[in-house]
Amino acid sequence: LVPELLTLYCTNCRLTGLQVNLEQKLFGQHIASKVLLKAVTDFVNKKTQKKPLVLSLHGLTGTGKNFVSELLASNIYKKGMSSSFVHQFVTTLHFPHISKIDIYKQWIKGNVSSCDRSMFIFDEMDKMPPGLIDSIKPFLDYYDNQDGVSYRRTIFIFLSNAGGETIKQVALEFWKNGKDREEIQLSDLEEKLSLEVFNNKYSGMWHTSLIDKYLIDFFIPFLPLEYKHVHMCALAEMANQNMEPDEDIADEVAKAMIYSPKEERVFSSKGCKEITSKLVQVDKKTKRLEE
Repeated sequence: LVPELLTLYCTNCRLTGLQVNLEQKLFGQHIASKVLLKAVTDFVNKKTQKKPLVLSLHGLTGTGKNFVSELLASNIYKKGMSSSFVHQFVTTLHFPHISKIDIYKQWIKGNVSSCDRSMFIFDEMDKMPPGLIDSIKPFLDYYDNQDGVSYRRTIFIFLSNAGGETIKQVALEFWKNGKDREEIQLSDLEEKLSLEVFNNKYSGMWHTSLIDKYLIDFFIPFLPLEYKHVHMCALAEMANQNMEPDEDIADEVAKAMIYSPKEERVFSSKGCKEITSKLVQVDKKTKRLEE
């Protein structure tokens, strides 16, 4: 395992690689960036742990939950998401039938690696059959080991749209009151988020013991994205595609997105999720006009 691991700190550098990535690539998520940076760097660099690190990421589609998981993997493992120590489960793909919940439980347990620095990502938690996630509770608890294997240095990440509307309402209230979104703190959302997820039958964590036993270390809210963030996403995607940065095209891409609520049009309904396709459409349109 050691050769494949990266250190989150670089020699003689003022900033960590993860911090640089979060600052330069994750837009509009000041709460998530701050919490993730501290939680992950502290966990990875601490020699002894009492339990695995368990992160639950919540927010509407396109706000950066999957993207930040990739950033974490790329800053911990040399091969990033392609590492043999990173295991990703997508609910609709891996756990489609609730009637087979016992089989899925055994599958999850069977995929828990003996490597003490593994990362497990559970995507679309809001579509997870109720009770299934409790099957991995023993691996998240304060145990020395399970069947001779210690999981105290493992990272578990849950991704969910559940709680997204609550997060959106809090952000909208701040906007209506003329407050800057950067004034929103984790304390404004964390308790509301955990309660909604725990009491929502469609959250995948409905009445789960992971919550009432306090095994989830952080409920991390991802705020809905505004026009300026979509604009930044468009410029970032241009750079990713080795295109010449064009403010006008980025502006057109941002304008092409649908915003909500209907009257205020504050937040992008799909975040930055459709940036790539919108960019292709706008770029083709621009080239036709030039011709």
